[in-house]
Amino acid sequence: MDTKVRLDKYLWAIRIFKTRTLATNAIDDGKVKWNGNNIKPSRVVALGDRYDIRTPTRKWTIEVVGIIGNRVGYEDAITKYVDLTSEEDKQIIKPLTSGFYTGKRLSKTGRPTKKQRRDLGEYLGDLEEED
Repeated sequence: MDTKVRLDKYLWAIRIFKTRTLATNAIDDGKVKWNGNNIKPSRVVALGDRYDIRTPTRKWTIEVVGIIGNRVGYEDAITKYVDLTSEEDKQIIKPLTSGFYTGKRLSKTGRPTKKQRRDLGEYLGDLEEED
């Protein structure tokens, strides 16, 4: 068991963030708070610390109950912290961009394909000959 572990490494090890770089960037951007204050990625984690974390998908409030420095399996990782997140914050935040209209045409709608234009030309050509 490690006695001194950096915060960015701890958040990566307990699988809150996928990479240490993402953890470091989140801490630098102020998305991880300790007692309501911004902190640095190099801060040493101690037992009993509480952190408020905002990830792109949800909010977390965790309390440290065990310290690890290496990434472990999910079953082992969740034993190293207690999730104190409220039920409303546990709801997964869905990105708005998935259903947001970007102004582009949907695939296979709008202009006719080359085959459809040929078929239309043949159809219109047949009508003109009848007149």
